[in-house]
Amino acid sequence: MQSVDVAIVGGGMVGLAVACGLQGSGLRVAVLEQNAPVALADNAPPELRVSAINAASEKLLTRLGVWSEIVAHRASCYHGMEVWDKDSFGRITFNDESMGYSHLGHIIENAVVHQALWQKAQQCTDVTLITPAELQQVAWGENEAFLTLKDASMITARLVVGADGANSWLRDKADIPLTFWDYHHHALVATIRTSEPHNAVARQVFHGDGILAFLPLSDPHLCSIVWSLSPHQAKAMQEADDATFNQALCVAFDNALGLCQVESERQVFPLTGRYARQFAAHRLALVGDAAHTIHPLAGQGVNLGFMDAAELINELRRLHREGKDIGQHLYLRRYERSRKHSAALMLAGMQGFRELFAGQNPAKKLLRDVGLKLADTLPGVKTGLIRQAMGLNDLPEWLR
Repeated sequence: MQSVDVAIVGGGMVGLAVACGLQGSGLRVAVLEQNAPVALADNAPPELRVSAINAASEKLLTRLGVWSEIVAHRASCYHGMEVWDKDSFGRITFNDESMGYSHLGHIIENAVVHQALWQKAQQCTDVTLITPAELQQVAWGENEAFLTLKDASMITARLVVGADGANSWLRDKADIPLTFWDYHHHALVATIRTSEPHNAVARQVFHGDGILAFLPLSDPHLCSIVWSLSPHQAKAMQEADDATFNQALCVAFDNALGLCQVESERQVFPLTGRYARQFAAHRLALVGDAAHTIHPLAGQGVNLGFMDAAELINELRRLHREGKDIGQHLYLRRYERSRKHSAALMLAGMQGFRELFAGQNPAKKLLRDVGLKLADTLPGVKTGLIRQAMGLNDLPEWLR
């Protein structure tokens, strides 16, 4: 039987960030993951799943010692953002220079971030990566949790961190209730070549029945798209031939970058909002998608998860320094309060935003167009929005 201080279930981006952040704290850490990441070839086409990594997440990844590796591999810095409502005057634009920033964020393939964190965790002397590892049972004892794997091996830990994704097995086993709602939309993702260069600007257009984002990749003519549509339309667009798809995409995007051509397969996945009623329990802390999932329209899902990781790292280091029991729910409540508040604000904001931009109701359309116009012109509004998007209002003390 192996005994550790912290067992992290799930070796995705957020779980690995927690592991790397605990290196040198004096805590022994194990990461249990079903599948180790496959090494990415430098000349491989871009992966379909990408994230808009904001300034707060960049600070965390820099402190973990992986940022230079990520940027050296493949990352696309973006300097501007444009958001508009189709067939109307509502539009808002941001650029980094006018706001005193060197950049607004980076578009990075999830696989690139994952691989860098995995390699870093392999180098951490306090971290053991156990793979392939699949959980069969968990028992919550008074002083430790007992994890039984499918291969019958057993691990005990003072704290278990649930980083096992949206359909978290651990959350289920701890009987933590979940609030969830169907967005009644599916997201279609693909890589698109545009005839005009994207100029490192992220663009998003709202059209009554959907939301379309073009995220700039390192090739000046390549973008990753996230197209949020009704399930029926998403399926139709996934199955359409290339010519039909390209034409529909150009129309939906107001031809903003000239002719569009799909360069990859098209993947579709359903969009569901989730919010765990507790982010911590006796001997358990939830992070990332195990605690919350949000609509991808603001690209904030992984950033929210990375801030969970940053807050938990900070709390566990502090508790360990002060000689306190890191698995006591009483002590984990500080982490829970802080992150539940941030996630609730983000979920409510996204929901309100989505409701406002859904449908073609003329009164609603006028309201959102006037809103976008005012946000674009009123002093101070854009600065606040950008600080929020960059995660600078939500930074734990140790990352400031």
